[in-house]
Amino acid sequence: MIGIIGAMQSETAALIAAMTDTTSETVSGVTYTKGILEGKEVVVATSGIGKVFAAVCAQTMILCYAPSLLINTGVAGTLTTALSVGDVAVASSLVQHDMDTSPLGDPVGLVSGINKIYFDADGRAVEAFCACVQAEGGKSVVGTVASGDQFIASPEKKKAIVERFCTVACEMEGAAIAHVAFINGTPFAVLRAISDSADGEARVDYPTFVKLAAARSVAVLRRYLREFA
Repeated sequence: MIGIIGAMQSETAALIAAMTDTTSETVSGVTYTKGILEGKEVVVATSGIGKVFAAVCAQTMILCYAPSLLINTGVAGTLTTALSVGDVAVASSLVQHDMDTSPLGDPVGLVSGINKIYFDADGRAVEAFCACVQAEGGKSVVGTVASGDQFIASPEKKKAIVERFCTVACEMEGAAIAHVAFINGTPFAVLRAISDSADGEARVDYPTFVKLAAARSVAVLRRYLREFA
């Protein structure tokens, strides 16, 4: 079974609508819909925005459904001129840019207890998603994606994240899902469509972009399920 998590309904609704043989249950306010998509068994959930919602959703999905791969999809802001509106960041690794115990002598980003800064995504899934993006006529860049409970808009904050962690995109859930997947021994992948340009100027308005991003994500995920899952 493949697990798919999006933060917003706009990122998951089309997937759920395309599923057959569905059943659903709600745990801690999150609805998990299980069914068949492209001939594969999947479970899809809308976590809510931010690291805590994402972590709760991921942990529940792993415990209740034991997915062989956990996929996080959605939107992100670019941190590189190589990615602009409508392109796709495929995470090779994830980092929590707002995790900071440096006053105690730790590096910024270190997760205490497991002593990790970067969480590596499943290599086969990364390659497969890049192939799927290309097949759908899109552009992808592989690199580290940063997550934190902040909407990063200022050029100064973006620059600081890039300089510290060498990242290609930032968002608010992926690293939390990666953290949960790691401690449970579950392979994961993070796929994010880009919502702005490197200079911070969005070329389309946000409501329009969300629809475009959702359509692209759905197409890429469905191709992945058909050809690689």
